[in-house]
Amino acid sequence: MTTFTRAMPRVTRAAALLAGLFAAAVSAQQVAQSQTPHRDLPKPEMEYQAGGSPLANEPIHANPNANAPKMTEAEFVKGRQIYFERCAGCHGVLRKGATGKPLTPDITLARGTEILKTFINYGSPAGMPNWGTSGELSAADVDLMARYIQQEPPTPPEWSMGDMKKTWRVIVSPDQRPKKKMNAFNIENLFSVTLRDTGEVALIDGDTKKIINIVKTGYAVHISRTSASGRYLYVIGRDAKINLIDLWMEKPDNVAEIRIGLEARSVETSKNKKYSDVYAVAGAYWPPQYVIMKGDTLEPLKVESTRGTTVDTQEYHPEPRVASIVATHDKPEFIINVKETGKILVVDYTDIKNLKTTEIAAARFLHDGGWDASKRYFLVAANQSNKVAVVDSKETKLAALVDVGTIPHPGRGANFVHPKFGPVWATGHLGDETIALIGTDPKKHPKSAWKVVQSLKAQGGGNLFIKTHPKSANLWVDTPLNPDPKIAQSIAVFDIKNLDKPFAVLPIGEWAQLGEGAKRITQPEYNRAGDEVWFSVWSAKNQESAIVIVDDKTRKLKTVIKDARLITPTGKFNVYNTQHDVY
Repeated sequence: MTTFTRAMPRVTRAAALLAGLFAAAVSAQQVAQSQTPHRDLPKPEMEYQAGGSPLANEPIHANPNANAPKMTEAEFVKGRQIYFERCAGCHGVLRKGATGKPLTPDITLARGTEILKTFINYGSPAGMPNWGTSGELSAADVDLMARYIQQEPPTPPEWSMGDMKKTWRVIVSPDQRPKKKMNAFNIENLFSVTLRDTGEVALIDGDTKKIINIVKTGYAVHISRTSASGRYLYVIGRDAKINLIDLWMEKPDNVAEIRIGLEARSVETSKNKKYSDVYAVAGAYWPPQYVIMKGDTLEPLKVESTRGTTVDTQEYHPEPRVASIVATHDKPEFIINVKETGKILVVDYTDIKNLKTTEIAAARFLHDGGWDASKRYFLVAANQSNKVAVVDSKETKLAALVDVGTIPHPGRGANFVHPKFGPVWATGHLGDETIALIGTDPKKHPKSAWKVVQSLKAQGGGNLFIKTHPKSANLWVDTPLNPDPKIAQSIAVFDIKNLDKPFAVLPIGEWAQLGEGAKRITQPEYNRAGDEVWFSVWSAKNQESAIVIVDDKTRKLKTVIKDARLITPTGKFNVYNTQHDVY
């Protein structure tokens, strides 16, 4: 049996870059026109999972399958590109299955090419997208993919400590950095804004609304996290590249960088006072592992695999991806959420050479989450399980598994005091229009604790982020994946003091006064004072985008930030709110 290794041609990189968090390759019009019902996996979830993977551009070893239909090397390379751009998010890198079914040759060969073509072309009621009839794939592409998934899955390379060190670069050493803040910016009110399709973040002064700097980063920065001191900003791209930005510099910029794998989503920094800025941690989608680094240089210190058995069937899983990571404030611990196994790892980093890890069994497909208002309980969505897992960080154990709506996607969630049920934490959903309010105060409101005390109905069609602020009476809910452009270009806002009142709709996209483009509204984020809400108005790379700022009290337009450099703005992270986990 012969083998071949081929890097993805560079000309395909643009195609991979256009796919991403919201799967821009699938237009709202195409979603609306789709004729295939999907009962188990709603359209927004399919769009969300179908984003392109940086693995499409990596050299990958492959073994042609002698029993599979014939493919040329060029066909195989193209099939691999399509798979990683469209399919890997659901079916997994190794095709062992994730939120989607396994597509290994022992299954696909038995189905045969014609049956597989039918599934790819028309989709299925269980959630398979109708790639052919939607126009996403041509008839030739459908035939190609039916043959491709009968081949042995190509295996991406591992990424060792040695590989990390080859990419590690200290641009400005700690002893050469400022001893005090050298700029006049109010860095507590600085925003780190992801410019996803240019591989950059925009640092914006929240007071003046001016861009301070455009910083080169990895592709499609997923999150920005602030160090405990508020000095350093850590950003990680989907390509697993981490950039460390020093906010004390006269012009904040990169001081160190590293690549911790081939695909990733999460980075965090030590928040315990004793370990302020001492460590950073990042988790990879591929290879399935996390790494602990020095906080001020990103030097890799410890690599830990997350491969292991699932919490339900107790079966070995070869690629459990690291989803969200948070740091506890009162203990020297990281909480690391492993997606496919459903395990939550509480890692005591007191002694890096002798890590103490507590494994908490939760539910499969852990994704994103945030702290309750007390910062004792961490709530994380097990999205395909339709549950929210509650971790008691003080007792280091699972406090509850809460049944919620279809495919919860809270981001960090939203904390506020319910007029009747006391403190609650809220999440929206990719799969329905509901907002679940979960009671979070077992001492003073025990009857409400760890259950959905109220379910609100918003616009639906794919909520990604929900937000409020301790000083606000508003709850903001986006729906950027809704197939109706009018809805995707708007925001829903609830009155926290009167939740029985219908939500109001604000035309954020219209307020931006842009030309053509999708103008999706996503990720509300508050300023330091809690009196402004910032929204990304996100269009394609070749179209104008903007940031719209709304007065939180009046719900009126305050200002619009437009700049030719604001290309595909998506996530926004206020330094102070991120530093202190305010949401």
